[in-house]
Amino acid sequence: MYDSQDTDVITSVQSKAEKSVVLTFDDGPSKVLTQILDILEAEDVPAIFFWQSRLLYSERPWKRVLQEGHIIGSHTTKHPNLVKLPYEKQFEEIQNSITKIERITGSKIEYFRPPFGQYNADTIEAAKQLNVTPVMWRIASIDWELKEDPQQIMTNVIDHLEDGAVLLMHELKQTVEVLPELIKAIREKGYRFTLLDH
Repeated sequence: MYDSQDTDVITSVQSKAEKSVVLTFDDGPSKVLTQILDILEAEDVPAIFFWQSRLLYSERPWKRVLQEGHIIGSHTTKHPNLVKLPYEKQFEEIQNSITKIERITGSKIEYFRPPFGQYNADTIEAAKQLNVTPVMWRIASIDWELKEDPQQIMTNVIDHLEDGAVLLMHELKQTVEVLPELIKAIREKGYRFTLLDH
């Protein structure tokens, strides 16, 4: 069961008995992916990684991502603002990304996140034709702007926690720095970590 103003786009999930959040990371696979995976493994937290396929090579630790129960989704090939592109180009960006990720990982792509969170009717239609579900977010950590102030990432998330929220984070050094503390703080607020039940 999904809760969103646009019924075609997921921003949060309605949980069962206990409060939960979904942790997502954009713009990888990056150099800090292994560090993120180490933290997630130590804390037993699942996550969804939305990857730009231009950054994915066979040597990246994608096998570990899947083996440890995480999900890989598409974040297009080159991270364009899709609303500035005609339908055909949007379709191509998403399709090429899905094809490359599936070819390398052998795993079916079910989820897609539009770059910058920008989408229109053409984006939704392209996603529908490609059989992927668009996933947005309810809480943005703003981690990409907080290289000098990682603690603010914590505040941006903790102050806005709500049941079922999808959290937006990125594969960045400052995110790695606060991730263990952030996971602990979220749990202390009574939330568990889950994946999309789709």
